[in-house]
Amino acid sequence: MVDKLKKLRVLSLGAGVQSSTLALMIQKGEVPMVDCAIFADTGAEPKEVYDWLEWLRDELWYPVYIAKDNDLKEDVIESTVNEKKFAGIPFFMKNLENGKTGLMKRQCTADYKIKPVIKKVRSILGYSKGQRVAKDTKVEMLMGISYDEMQRMKTNPIKYIENQYPLVERAMRRNHCIEWMEENNYPKPPRSACTFCPFHSNEEWRRVKENKKEWDEVVKLDEMLRHSVKMKDYDEVYLHQSCVPLKDADLREKDDQTGQYSLLDECEGMCGI
Repeated sequence: MVDKLKKLRVLSLGAGVQSSTLALMIQKGEVPMVDCAIFADTGAEPKEVYDWLEWLRDELWYPVYIAKDNDLKEDVIESTVNEKKFAGIPFFMKNLENGKTGLMKRQCTADYKIKPVIKKVRSILGYSKGQRVAKDTKVEMLMGISYDEMQRMKTNPIKYIENQYPLVERAMRRNHCIEWMEENNYPKPPRSACTFCPFHSNEEWRRVKENKKEWDEVVKLDEMLRHSVKMKDYDEVYLHQSCVPLKDADLREKDDQTGQYSLLDECEGMCGI
């Protein structure tokens, strides 16, 4: 019988500004060392995030594991042709007859971020699927959430996992993370978020648009959704909150818009970090 680990200290790595800063703070000894970091790969991050992740893995002394069960982009595309497939993206919905709008149920964070990380944690501890974790097992899960994102802090529902927030404890905001990276001669990390996330601000959509290939793919996906995905009481779905085709959406500065959604308004604390 293989011995099971009793203690584990893990960094949940989103490969964005905050979690990358935390990863390097651990490397430099400013935060107690971890046994490993785990990056949940949705398969939908922009190229710059994957490039940054490779740089980070080379920079860190401790192992960085990639956790991936399914590909979110592939699953969303399949959902446009398979009515039984549900990728759990919070698309914006509109009823063309009465103008009523809504938001689809969000399950992507749980299915493509949280579950793969927990599965990897169990594997590192030495447990296979269905095995009960020993009561005296303790996992410290370090989260790259900054002081200005305190609303994203959550108690882990899994009893043997304790979420910890070193950046919050140090009152470090996102701008402090960027300053820390500059002071330590590190490049600025990209923002981590799926290219087609409906919670993008207009600023984020403009950033996606800077990469023509990724923008064209997202615009194509937006059109596919409208021609295929149907929801009860709603006629069409959209990636942009204005409920117009993404290619036609007004992407001016946030101050020129009304009702702008924010990733932090809805994020469960596992993505975009």
